[in-house]
Amino acid sequence: MASRSFKASDSQQGKGIPMSVTFARRTSSGRYVNYSRESNDLDSEIGSGEFMNYTVHIPPTPDNQPMDASISQRVEEQYVSNSLFTGGFNSVTRAHLMDKVIESETSHPQMAGAKGSSCAIPGCDGKVMSNERGEDILPCECDFKICRDCYVDAVKTGDGICPGCKEPYKATDLDEKAVDNNRLLPLPPNVGTSKMERRLSLMKSTKSVLMRSQTGDFDHNRWLFETKGTYGYGNAIWPKEGEFGNENGDGVGEPSELLNKPWRPLTRKLNISAAILSPYRLLIFVRIVVLALFLAWRIRNKNDDAPWLWFMSVVCEVWFAFSWLLDQLPKFCPVNRATDLNVLKEKFETPGPHNPTGKSDLPGIDIFVSTADPEKEPPLVTANTILSILAADYPVEKLSCYVSDDGGALLTFEAMAEAASFANLWVPFCRKHDIEPRNPESYFNLKRDPYKNKVRPDFVKDRRRVKREYDEFKVRVNGLPDSIRRRSDAYNAREEIKAMKLQRENGSDEPLENIKLPKATWMADGTHWPGTWVVSGPEHSRGDHAGIIQVMLKPPSDEPLHGAAADSTPIDLTEIDIRLPLLVYVSREKRPGYDHNKKAGAMNALVRASAIMSNGPFILNLDCDHYIYNSQALREGMCFMMDRGGDRICYVQFPQRFEGIDPSDRYANHNTVFFDVNMRALDGLQGPVYVGTGCLFRRIALYGFDPPRSKEYHSGCCSCCFARRKKSSTVASTPELRMGDYDDEEMNMSQFPKKFGNSSFLIDSIPVAEFQGRPLADHPAVKNGRPPGALTIPRDLLDASTVAEAISVISCWYEDKTEWGARVGWIYGSVTEDVVTGYRMHNRGWKSIYCVTKRDAFRGTAPINLTDRLHQVLRWATGSVEIFFSRNNALLASPRMKILQRIAYLNVGIYPFTSIFLIVYCFLPALSLFSGQFIVQSLNVAFLTYLLIITLTLCMLAVLEIKWSGIELEEWWRNEQFWLIGGTSAHLAAVLQGLLKVIAGIEISFTLTSKSGGDDDDEFADLYIIKWTSLMIPPITIMMTNLIAIAVGVSRTIYSTIPEWSRLLGGVFFSFWVLAHLYPFAKGLMGQRGRTPTIVFVWSGLLAITISLLWVAIDPPSGSSQIGGTFTFP
Repeated sequence: MASRSFKASDSQQGKGIPMSVTFARRTSSGRYVNYSRESNDLDSEIGSGEFMNYTVHIPPTPDNQPMDASISQRVEEQYVSNSLFTGGFNSVTRAHLMDKVIESETSHPQMAGAKGSSCAIPGCDGKVMSNERGEDILPCECDFKICRDCYVDAVKTGDGICPGCKEPYKATDLDEKAVDNNRLLPLPPNVGTSKMERRLSLMKSTKSVLMRSQTGDFDHNRWLFETKGTYGYGNAIWPKEGEFGNENGDGVGEPSELLNKPWRPLTRKLNISAAILSPYRLLIFVRIVVLALFLAWRIRNKNDDAPWLWFMSVVCEVWFAFSWLLDQLPKFCPVNRATDLNVLKEKFETPGPHNPTGKSDLPGIDIFVSTADPEKEPPLVTANTILSILAADYPVEKLSCYVSDDGGALLTFEAMAEAASFANLWVPFCRKHDIEPRNPESYFNLKRDPYKNKVRPDFVKDRRRVKREYDEFKVRVNGLPDSIRRRSDAYNAREEIKAMKLQRENGSDEPLENIKLPKATWMADGTHWPGTWVVSGPEHSRGDHAGIIQVMLKPPSDEPLHGAAADSTPIDLTEIDIRLPLLVYVSREKRPGYDHNKKAGAMNALVRASAIMSNGPFILNLDCDHYIYNSQALREGMCFMMDRGGDRICYVQFPQRFEGIDPSDRYANHNTVFFDVNMRALDGLQGPVYVGTGCLFRRIALYGFDPPRSKEYHSGCCSCCFARRKKSSTVASTPELRMGDYDDEEMNMSQFPKKFGNSSFLIDSIPVAEFQGRPLADHPAVKNGRPPGALTIPRDLLDASTVAEAISVISCWYEDKTEWGARVGWIYGSVTEDVVTGYRMHNRGWKSIYCVTKRDAFRGTAPINLTDRLHQVLRWATGSVEIFFSRNNALLASPRMKILQRIAYLNVGIYPFTSIFLIVYCFLPALSLFSGQFIVQSLNVAFLTYLLIITLTLCMLAVLEIKWSGIELEEWWRNEQFWLIGGTSAHLAAVLQGLLKVIAGIEISFTLTSKSGGDDDDEFADLYIIKWTSLMIPPITIMMTNLIAIAVGVSRTIYSTIPEWSRLLGGVFFSFWVLAHLYPFAKGLMGQRGRTPTIVFVWSGLLAITISLLWVAIDPPSGSSQIGGTFTFP
């Protein structure tokens, strides 16, 4: 255990008041028991004065060698998994030992609050320590049952005597040696070490801490860099420099065998057929030439009859050509990719010379799930996402799941606890019967035959039992709001009765009814919830609560743990591994006066907390409604990261696929043109953009470092599709980490506190994550690799000081005066933080990959309601406008970004501005019909020829895109329709909103008002709900204007003395073009089919005819004041 104290800077605290941080546990009665020791309060007065400084008790090093920790580490981890850690700015960090997390009993040994034996010490209500199977750990041979705290007391203060048999404990391994600050530490002899060996000496566990030399403590920096001292993975064997491939060298790893062994890649690029791609590229060039000739012809041939109409149309057409060019040029090099999971298994999970046991050598993955409001994001949906993650087909000990609850709601906390409890049955069931998908809600609602390809005779019985358990789980989760309310009401009533009784005993004259206690929200163990209360109170509201970390499922054991027979469990799990991945609930601290930066801030808090607790070199982020649909998706993404050259990949983006979309996909919710056309095309350049979810990150890229060998690559002005290498005679075999935006700055750990904050744990984890994320060096061609078998070592167990450190890094003050959100982690300052974060990585020279799996990797939900869809598009477009007016504009990109990639990012920032020209162009047909003029003087052969060629090339390009991308023609047409719907509504609002924000600092919010409801029994009831929003005004105006204009134009031409049919046909054609694109919008306004009365259409037609006749009467055709000869309008 450890205690900390640190001093805040004057700028953060005002007067530099020292803040003591201690560790304590809270009993079921609510009493806090402090278990820290004064001897561990190390140098609280030492600090830089500018950043937070704190010192944590260090782990085993040459100056601190405690006894064997086989028992103490498991005891510590058991304690951590049953404790709720809270703390934050100017507050004490506490570990609240919980008797139970949820109302129901938990049985899995990894589960927080798991049922166990009680301590035999009189007056103690603690639980006995247990192992990975849930069996009691009894440190004495007399089998005296003792809890963790009483055991610590017996060792520390009772001379190591067992309270039961009064005999000394055989292994008092919790006894720690105090650190002698005055003793100089002898360093191992500094034998000649190579650069690579010094780098490998950094590979240590995340619990080791680089102590500052100014404190007088052991200088870990000096020990690590100047000696052969190693931590953890530093003991990995590696060939010496210059000896790889030398058969007479001393390097371990059998270089001759590696050279002679056939090397198999994990991925391959599937080039698109030249029969499709060559005509596609040729058509792009042809259309560019034709557009240039057409615009030149339009500029030369002015319409003297309506110059204003001609000028507006030409300006719009020039912009449309420019916008099309920005969208089309990045599509020059589309690619498809494939992975080989068999090779991945052979390289990383098959017994061999470097891995005799066959343990997984795959790197760890930390999965982030973000949620903010349990009312808008139902806890049952989030729970199903968690269950799909826990059941993923990836080594259990290498997988960790972190749930970010930005609302700090007890409802989300208990729903996650219920999910962890149900995972005890669901995850082994999925492993036993190879279930797909591993989201129980989706699996049990499958419309296909669930028994297909199932051969085990007990599948039917197991499925029936698990379905019943899941139904009960759903009822429990759905009943949590009412359960929490009733529980809180009962406890609050009890507290009021206690207060009234105490007032009577004290003889107070104050009336009893004046006693008002805060309406607290209570946890299942009868204590206050430290997060947001249902009835907000001081330090318990959505923007004001402490940081919370709860290890729901502690880290699994290193060896497989098989289940029991069906007698003791609902299903037979005798041959099935029942271990579960690490599951952690995190709610970052929030305080008034701090900008918490919404989702980006929550993600960065998870990055820091996970770096300290598990430090997976790869991070997968998912929205709470996006679950793992393909259990092997993580392995497919890892194929790219672990392949040759994979160390230069910053992230692997998976396509977003959606469920619950109406069959016609009225509002292009599937967005297949973007995900299957644009993203595949970008994959042939520098990589796809980051779209916010379903993305596997390299942790070191999120930290703002440059890719390895970044000096070898440059784009150049003419690099369209391929990166060029710099001509260099020597290439560094062990490139140092470089911070982004600093070309010549190598990794200088002394500067890390200013970049990452002053957490030694966090800083210490960075080189570990870099090493573990390297590809396997199983061939000389693999640069910057790691030795085979280096990651088969078990990871360290959690202890309280580690989790307490994680509490400190999710505090609201931690990011002050650091580069988090500026150059490190998710980038702040935009509502589309995902695009900006990916852009920064590409700007530093990283490459991304688009991974399209045969079975969808992830699936989620999308808004099918028109208004919700428009507001979603509004948010995206607003973020694009913010990007355009920021330093993240692609015009300011570095030379490391390829030219076509830069054009793609430029299009991301520019596309909302197309709405200005689009709205004008949508009104031009109506203005043409109203005025009797057209955009050209006459429909001559040249104009019609250009129009025909431009239209045909567009259709042919669409057909070829459909061929190489695999989308359908209907999906392409739906995308075109919603492009106009969004362009005339949400995009225009985004431009106005962005301009007001940039120029005047004014932010506009659009409110929704529900007008009607859908049918609850209809699967797509939400599709027919009409919610009025101001975004609907421009499209409605365009539709009404064009409809009236068509009627006016037809009437004018029919009743004209000399009908000008060419002008009418031109205007009517373009009006119908506009109306055809707006048809889904009109259909959405009409609501459900059959709900709109016929009289509405009758009156609409009569109104259009009346207005058209009125217009003709006001502005009659030239040369006549009459309509239809003898009939005169009154």
